[in-house]
Amino acid sequence: MGQHFLTDRRYLAPILEAAELTPADIVLEIGPGRGVLTEALAVRVGCLVAVELDDRLIEPLRQRFVSQSHVHIVHGDILEYAPERLVATACLTEARTKRSESDAAERLQPEEAPSQASALQSPLVYKVVANLPYYITSAVLRHLLEAEQSPSLAVLMVQWEVAQRICASPGEMSLLAVSVQYYAEPRIVQRVPARAFSPKPKVDSAILQLRVRSQPAVDVAPDRFFRMVRAGFSQKRKQLLNTLAAGLHIDKGEVQRWLKEAGIDPTRRAETLSLKEWEKVCQQAPL
Repeated sequence: MGQHFLTDRRYLAPILEAAELTPADIVLEIGPGRGVLTEALAVRVGCLVAVELDDRLIEPLRQRFVSQSHVHIVHGDILEYAPERLVATACLTEARTKRSESDAAERLQPEEAPSQASALQSPLVYKVVANLPYYITSAVLRHLLEAEQSPSLAVLMVQWEVAQRICASPGEMSLLAVSVQYYAEPRIVQRVPARAFSPKPKVDSAILQLRVRSQPAVDVAPDRFFRMVRAGFSQKRKQLLNTLAAGLHIDKGEVQRWLKEAGIDPTRRAETLSLKEWEKVCQQAPL
């Protein structure tokens, strides 16, 4: 599955601290693996839903947490579930004070979650903690941040270079950085060396905290905003005038007018713009 298991327990403390846990919290853990972090979370929160894809890890997880009724092991792919409905199904729709050992681990089908979560509360407040396989980091970030009800806070173990890209400032921005910062305030909590994992990856990791915004960072609807931003980043190291005209299939003269009215030099490159500057460009463009 490409997953690297955290074996150095010294790094559990900064993860738990960054998650700002309380006994009333609902937490979604993605990729519990062998359950080391799961065990630490379970004693600190009110309800824990751990989603694991690897068939080989399910039965050990079942046995490890069979006596803890507030821990729900779900066998499946997180990308196939609406995260808010998944936690609602496990934590809110039933008072699961007594469950048989066979119920300790649930294998929900993705299509079941919405119907079983009819009692979904609004707003649903939950947090995410995850040690993500590197290859699905971007997909999971998008899945969580674009969810109908996003988590209030996420603490993720990601590749060090990815964490740096997400936390970039104007001058080093990327589509990934703009996308995450539109929805959340990212912060690198700590660098984690490769030797802290088994099997040992080739690169270091980082504990990344995402404090999800109650409203997007800019006052532009997501579809309009990301249509513009994707066009801006469609050609590396090219001037905005050229990338926007090509990416949006619009005459350069029109794009130049938008940029001038937004106070943006058309010779600048996409990586130099702040989110507020992207907002100004969007406000001038009749997309």
